[in-house]
Amino acid sequence: MSYPSCPNCQSGYVYPDQNHLVCPECAYEWNPDEKPDIVTVKDANGNALVEGDKVTLAKDLKVKSSSLVLKIGTKALIRRIVEGKDHQLDCKVDGAGEMMITAHFVKKS
Repeated sequence: MSYPSCPNCQSGYVYPDQNHLVCPECAYEWNPDEKPDIVTVKDANGNALVEGDKVTLAKDLKVKSSSLVLKIGTKALIRRIVEGKDHQLDCKVDGAGEMMITAHFVKKS
């Protein structure tokens, strides 16, 4: 029997436990019959962002624990949207790699 990937970490090693599914890698449990909560985030202009969108930075951003500065206009691809106060977008940034970015510092391309 095939089970869906973990919605938390995308692991394929999922097993059933009564009426829930459990991920052994991140210990996330969920009921596959319930609809998942959809997180909506908006960019600097108020446009809704979804996974797979291409965005550009709306201002220069300093990267924590680094001397790297991401310049305005740098392009990024949204890999995943997470719920949180600080950083909602898990992105692949051109020239910098994978990092988390706050949604109100980007504009939808």
